[in-house]
Amino acid sequence: MVKDSGLRQSMSRRGNCWDNAPQESFYGHMKDELADKMATWETFEDAQRDIDDWFDYYNNERYQWQLAKLSPRQYYKYVTTGEYPLPCRPLEETSRGAAP
Repeated sequence: MVKDSGLRQSMSRRGNCWDNAPQESFYGHMKDELADKMATWETFEDAQRDIDDWFDYYNNERYQWQLAKLSPRQYYKYVTTGEYPLPCRPLEETSRGAAP
């Protein structure tokens, strides 16, 4: 049915959960970090406001070890410009013997 519809299957093979792991991890973190606020939501707008605030925090402030200890936005800038935005260099640069 997927092929007949001209779509591409998202999983590489049956039972392979790795394709969705990044999204599952992301939403798991979101639910964990918003758990306290969820109990106070009375309207869709309440939920939307807190989720939008969390997305802003996640993309601009929440550092991630796998992204050279940067937020996703900082990491994108680092990858595209080569300029590391924090006062020290990331571990992978210092371990390669780059000059301090």
